[in-house]
Amino acid sequence: MPDRGIDLGLARTGEAAALAAMSRDLIEAGLGWAYRTPRIAALIADAAVTVLVARDDARPVGFAMMRFGDERARLMLLAVQPAWRRVGIARRMLHWLADSAAAAGTASIHVELRAGNIPAHDLYEAAGFTETFRVPGYYQGREAAVRMVRVLRAPGAVVPAWQPPAG
Repeated sequence: MPDRGIDLGLARTGEAAALAAMSRDLIEAGLGWAYRTPRIAALIADAAVTVLVARDDARPVGFAMMRFGDERARLMLLAVQPAWRRVGIARRMLHWLADSAAAAGTASIHVELRAGNIPAHDLYEAAGFTETFRVPGYYQGREAAVRMVRVLRAPGAVVPAWQPPAG
């Protein structure tokens, strides 16, 4: 199923419960549930966090959440409903977030994922991320994490001031 009908947009507070359920079922499965509705709602309201939602007819089918810092951004969560996977939604969300980070002058984007999540590893690698190291027992002492980074610019490099497009 192509993603042509999928719209990307910023999350609305009213979507917090749906995003929390996706986190529980698709990201945190087997690890407990840390990203419950109140926490997701607070992150949607946080000016340092961008929560991007992929919608099919206004219904969330995927989301990504990234916290921006001065030099680094951290991709906190990314999920796509199983029926909507492998049609480019996650790739589009990563591209949107990376473009936003680059425009903000961010030097790098960091993400961690379960070591056994090969599809996610492949997605991030295809999006320009490089594995930096593995952390044994990171997830509740039971699962290793893979940390990956995508460098957008040299750390500490002077970012030119924004200029309006010519024309």
